[in-house]
Amino acid sequence: MNRHVEALAEEFIGRGHDVRVLAPMDPPGRISRILHRAAAEQREIPDYLTPLGRTAGFGANGAVCNLAPFPVGGVVAPRRAVRATEFDVIHVHEPLAPLVGWNATLGARTPVVGTFHAYSTKPVPNYIANAVGARRLLNRLSARIAVSEAAAWSGRRWYGGDYTIVPNGVDVDAAASAPSPAGKDLRILFVGRPDERKGLPILLTAFGALVEHVPCRLTVIGAEREDVLRYTADPELMQWIDIRGRVSGERLWSELHEADVLCAPSLSGESFGMVLTEAFAAGTPVIASAIAGYSDVVTDGVDGILVPPADPQRLAEELQRVHHEPERLRAMGEAARHSAQRYAWPRVADQVTEVYERAIEVPRPNTSGERFAHWAGFRPADGEPKRPSRRLPSLDPAPAQVGNRGRRVARRVGLGVAGALGIGLSLLAAQKIGVDKVVESIVRSNFTLVVVACALMAVSLFFRAASWYWIVRAALPNRPIRRRDVTSATMIGVLMSATLPARLGEPARALTLARRTGRMRETFPVLLGTLVSQTMLNLVALVLLGVIIVSTTPLFHSGTKQLFLFSLVPLLLLVVVLVAPLVMRRNGNGRVARLGAAVHRALVQVRAGLAVFREPRRGAAAAAAQLGAWAIQLAACWALLYALGLDGKAGIGAAAAVLFAVNVTAVVPATPSNIGVFQLAVISVLHTGFGVGTADALAYGVILQAVEIATAVALGLPALVREGLTWSDLRVQALSTAPVRLESEPPSRAEANREGVV
Repeated sequence: MNRHVEALAEEFIGRGHDVRVLAPMDPPGRISRILHRAAAEQREIPDYLTPLGRTAGFGANGAVCNLAPFPVGGVVAPRRAVRATEFDVIHVHEPLAPLVGWNATLGARTPVVGTFHAYSTKPVPNYIANAVGARRLLNRLSARIAVSEAAAWSGRRWYGGDYTIVPNGVDVDAAASAPSPAGKDLRILFVGRPDERKGLPILLTAFGALVEHVPCRLTVIGAEREDVLRYTADPELMQWIDIRGRVSGERLWSELHEADVLCAPSLSGESFGMVLTEAFAAGTPVIASAIAGYSDVVTDGVDGILVPPADPQRLAEELQRVHHEPERLRAMGEAARHSAQRYAWPRVADQVTEVYERAIEVPRPNTSGERFAHWAGFRPADGEPKRPSRRLPSLDPAPAQVGNRGRRVARRVGLGVAGALGIGLSLLAAQKIGVDKVVESIVRSNFTLVVVACALMAVSLFFRAASWYWIVRAALPNRPIRRRDVTSATMIGVLMSATLPARLGEPARALTLARRTGRMRETFPVLLGTLVSQTMLNLVALVLLGVIIVSTTPLFHSGTKQLFLFSLVPLLLLVVVLVAPLVMRRNGNGRVARLGAAVHRALVQVRAGLAVFREPRRGAAAAAAQLGAWAIQLAACWALLYALGLDGKAGIGAAAAVLFAVNVTAVVPATPSNIGVFQLAVISVLHTGFGVGTADALAYGVILQAVEIATAVALGLPALVREGLTWSDLRVQALSTAPVRLESEPPSRAEANREGVV
């Protein structure tokens, strides 16, 4: 969007118009590094630019957005700036973006044109935007522009209104006009940030298979060596990869011209794909994902090739095919150069000028009632009838459905029944005990101590993340492991364990971290093994809790021995992981033998996650952090006893017993989030072992689980936002790690069409 604004402004200035660009700008320095976790680029401020203040980086839609969240730069400065000069028209790019675009639109007293750049399919942020007045804000626009059908789809779907499609432009004169130099290797270029949604891991997986059959090189622009190493499936692959990092505009044009093909394997979230048009201008065809935004730009088979997103097999096959079809590749390059003319800035500026003229000619409101309706956003400022938002079919290709439909329905029904069972158990217990008594106990609890318990629970999760970090470092010594990735994966796992059925949080955090460490097919089983290492430390913690319980209370003799027996379940699972690889041997070549060998290899990889116990320093750090997390959670449980005034009947032994019970019963949860079972376990311990009234015991169970869920949501949601992916996205990523295998020669076009490859 920044490049769009700069190029459009320079085009209009070249035509003799008076243009001012109002935008935030970050000067180099320590503050910018803190706000963006990266140094700001040293740039000369153009004469037409009026800086509005600083920005900060926020993770969103699988990328990082630089927004102005500060009151002066985001609210006061935009309103003051648009009123300082009598503009003929004000052009706001992304009027919904907080806070500059929003306040520039609100502060304008002359016709406003809004350009929409984003493709948004997630309902929650758009519902929130409408809840705070987005539709009324956009009704103040005298005209609306969308850079693509994808961006227009987002506007029509969530906010209604009319949109004129005016694409992003490209400087066709900046590209070299001569044919690209010929070479023996297939020269593949990737341009983009190392964000997950840009699809760099998909390209690296495909490239790893391609180098075995085709002489080729991959040039990566926009990512650093550390980013590529984290995603690559094989460190030896680096000898065929040239990493450029951030480059100048001239260097980018040079790389685009010298490449045989630009590869853009983005997963989602792209509204246009400006780099595709830049490749067209350089005469370079593209192979891109068939997603909304890219499909607007690329004509499949003419100036480029579209492949399904997150499919490294198809991507590798198409790259192999273009190497064996140089004439076709050359023809697509010529067509690409011709296609670039559609996006030349003079042509784009002409289309924008037409929208400006239309906006200026819209009749102004005459009566006070009309002016108020226009100011409040009740009446569209473009003079057209109201066009409300409406449901529209998705522009993205339908995802492949995995598994039998009947099974999926059965799983959903089972989940609903289990959830109803858990809620029913809690309601039944509350009814028998007396709902009013339970509510009274909750209301009279000390809110300050409840907040203290929440804080302690949050701190304990960071200790657990620290323990897992040392365990993973020992298990994957040659992989780039970062603390923030481990912490983020831990919080996502806790969130899913607290809000979803079964123990989905454990594989979820392993899968999340596997995406960040690279070589997912190999690292994922090892990361599962690191969870076994944490389970071993948890067993030690349970033993210590048992010692506290036995030494301070008569609980073991009060009819709750089944809890102690149930704690043997994780111990049995641990024994299976340790012993199974020793007893499983591959005998014969039959199907059962091959399956047994595959299971044996997986278990060996899982057992590699126990490497931390062979390293005293890391093992001690992991054990101290994990046991410290349990100690902090014990303090949280103890604080809640004081919050409910139960400290007179129950002390540290009761807190230990509660922590023991809720963790043991969660090993094999019967309901989503173990709701119902969680409360019954607490009642069993406090009422049976310590004589606490059932109403107070149930109130304690409700508050304790609420504290756990609130902590998980508070820490897990920011981690999900940082990742920029949903759970279904993680599943797609896991599926995309399937091995890529190519034949020595690609199939003919006819064969490929028959097989559904193209």
